[in-house]
Amino acid sequence: MKKIVFSGVQPTGNLHLGNYLGALKNFVSLQHEAECIYCVVDLHAITTFQDPKTLRSNIFETTAAFIASGIDDSKNIIFNQSSVSGHAELSWILSCVSRMGWLNRMTQFKDKAGKDKEKASVGLYIYPNLMAADILLYKATHVPVGADQKQHLELSRDIAQKFNNDFKVRNFFPIPEPLIPKNISRVMSLRDGTKKMSKSEESDYSRINLSDNPDLISKKIKKAKTDSGNIPDNIKELEKRSEAFNLLNIYSEIVGQKLEKALNEMSGKDFSFLKDKLSEVLVEKICPIGKKMDKLMQDKSHLENIIKKGTEKANIKAEENIKKIREIIGFV
Repeated sequence: MKKIVFSGVQPTGNLHLGNYLGALKNFVSLQHEAECIYCVVDLHAITTFQDPKTLRSNIFETTAAFIASGIDDSKNIIFNQSSVSGHAELSWILSCVSRMGWLNRMTQFKDKAGKDKEKASVGLYIYPNLMAADILLYKATHVPVGADQKQHLELSRDIAQKFNNDFKVRNFFPIPEPLIPKNISRVMSLRDGTKKMSKSEESDYSRINLSDNPDLISKKIKKAKTDSGNIPDNIKELEKRSEAFNLLNIYSEIVGQKLEKALNEMSGKDFSFLKDKLSEVLVEKICPIGKKMDKLMQDKSHLENIIKKGTEKANIKAEENIKKIREIIGFV
């Protein structure tokens, strides 16, 4: 079976190092080994209210980040989700296949909705069904996932199997397999090594934004929280020290080496040495991406053209599959 990869990024704006190491870097690698469909998932974004002007700008920014990171738009499909109506249509069909009990087990809804879940949107609750539609619409065989999305992919697999069984169409939907990188890069806050790096954190010094200039990157790394000891010489001890682990993990990911090798290089040294080296490699890697994103954002017509071409390619695939799905269900 042909390997087809689908993945999406929400257009939430202010993309940061966590987005790059956790997703974009992996997307670039995957384009060399599979047919890749990369989507700006704007339908997912509106499960919570978005200012229309900001959302539009964020869609362009996320597209720019795809290109600036090294994704080739001539070889891959890059588009925004809402431009292909098949996502919404299949989402409704699959919502009629999915079960309430399955959705009730989704922990991410509980986390995002918080204590007052009665005020959360219905969209936020059925969000995993839309994610299943995103994947199955293109009969994707593989999906890159982190720990926070693994449960949703398992739901997509359950929905695919139930659809195939209910309509007696064995193997119509492939059962999508997770693509879990060997080193899952979970990038944590520079201010608190126990919290995930996030744009929602109040302090801008908690994260490295893809748009940060060299001076700002250096300042943020210098101010990053550390402990009083030197860098340890073994992984077991490093894992007990969250801030040290985070900085060394970021360093190893950026330079493309195993954590153990990075630890051997840094063990016994003080944090100022690690921070200087980390600042240096971050500036070298992140600043060119930020500059290219800025240049692309100044040429919206070029980004619109990339999205338009991607939408045309995605629509051809989506319509072919939706037509078969309508026939299977019995629509006239």
